[in-house]
Amino acid sequence: MFSLHIDTAQTWRGGQSQVRYTVLGLRAIGHRAALVADPAGALFQRMSEGLDLVPLSTRGEIDLAAAWRLSRVLKQLRPDVVHAHDPSGVAMAATALSIAAPRPRPTLVASRRIEFAIARNSFSTWKYSQVDCFLAISRAVRDRLVSDRIPSSKVEIVHEGVDVERIVALPHGNLHAALFLPTHSPIVGTIGALVAQKDHDTLIEAAALVVKQVSDVRFVILGEGELRPQLEKQIKHLHLERHVFLAGFRADVLELLKDVDLFALSSTHEGMCTSLLDAMAAEKPAVATAVGGVPEVVEDTETGFLVPPHDPAALAARIGQLLKDQTLRRRMGRAGLDRARKLFTVERMVQETASVYGRLASSR
Repeated sequence: MFSLHIDTAQTWRGGQSQVRYTVLGLRAIGHRAALVADPAGALFQRMSEGLDLVPLSTRGEIDLAAAWRLSRVLKQLRPDVVHAHDPSGVAMAATALSIAAPRPRPTLVASRRIEFAIARNSFSTWKYSQVDCFLAISRAVRDRLVSDRIPSSKVEIVHEGVDVERIVALPHGNLHAALFLPTHSPIVGTIGALVAQKDHDTLIEAAALVVKQVSDVRFVILGEGELRPQLEKQIKHLHLERHVFLAGFRADVLELLKDVDLFALSSTHEGMCTSLLDAMAAEKPAVATAVGGVPEVVEDTETGFLVPPHDPAALAARIGQLLKDQTLRRRMGRAGLDRARKLFTVERMVQETASVYGRLASSR
C-alpha cells in the first residue's frame, strides 16, 4: 500500500506530531508513505532527512497553482491513497484530483482533528464531497461530522496515539531548575498554544483560587501564541507573577512534563488532545474540562477528574484535592499510564489507519 500524506501547516502542534507518527509508523510496518509539506514549516524540517518528501506550499484553500503542482506529483507517484491531514490539505487534494487524477483514481482520505462545524459555503461543501473516507480522532468529532451531513458510512474513528514507551524512557526533566522555581514547590503543568480555544484565562483564574489553599504551588503553561500579552496582563492583575509562568515553546517539553505533579486542561473545545495522552504516558493525573473527545481520554475519578468548561472554581477544587493527596496522584498516574498503553499507542493508531486503507482498497 502506498499512501501520500498532505499537511499544509507551518507551525508545530499536535496535528503535525500525529502526521509524523503516521508516516513513520506506516513505513515501519512495510508500507510506502510519502509526505507533502510546506518547505518553510516545522513538519518539513523535522522530516527533512527522510525519503519521499515533497516540498509544496499553499496560499490558502483556493490555490489553483498549488493544486496543479500537486496533480503533477500525483500523476508521477501514483499513490493508492491520498491522505489529507488538515482542511487546506483537503482542498488542495480535492482540487488536484479534479484537475488531473491518475487512473485508477487514488482514494481520498481526510483526517478530522477538530470538533468545529464544517463551513457551509459552496467550496467547502464541494471539497468534502470529494472525500471517500473521514478519519475522526474521537466519537465527538465523528458525531460532529455526521451532524454536518457527512454520511456515517464515510466516517471511521481512529483515536490518536503517542509513543508511550519512548515517553516512559525519557529522562526526568528539572522544571524547577529551568524556571528557577523553589525546589520543593508542587507544579501544575499544561501544554498548549496560547489561543482562545485553550481558555488559559480560566486556568489562571483557578490558579488564584488554588494559591489560597496551597500557597507554594506553581502553575507552568508550556506553549506560545497570540494571547501571550493578554495572559501576562491577567497574571499581573491577579498578582500571580510568583505563581503562574508562561514558559513558551520548549523542545524538551516531554522531559519537563515528567517534573509536574499533575496536568491541567481548561479547553473549551478539543477533538481529543494529544497533550493529555503525553501526560498519561508520563504517569501524571489530569484535571480536564469535559469537552469534545476529552471524556474518551480521561476516565473520571480513575485517571483524573473531569470538570465543566468555563468553571474556575470547579477546576481549582479538583486541582487542590490532588495537590493535597499524593497517594491519589500516584494511583491516578499509574492508571493513566496503563490506559495509555492499552488504548492510545502510536502502534495501535498506525495499525488502525492501515486497516482503513485496506478496507477502502478492497471495497473499490
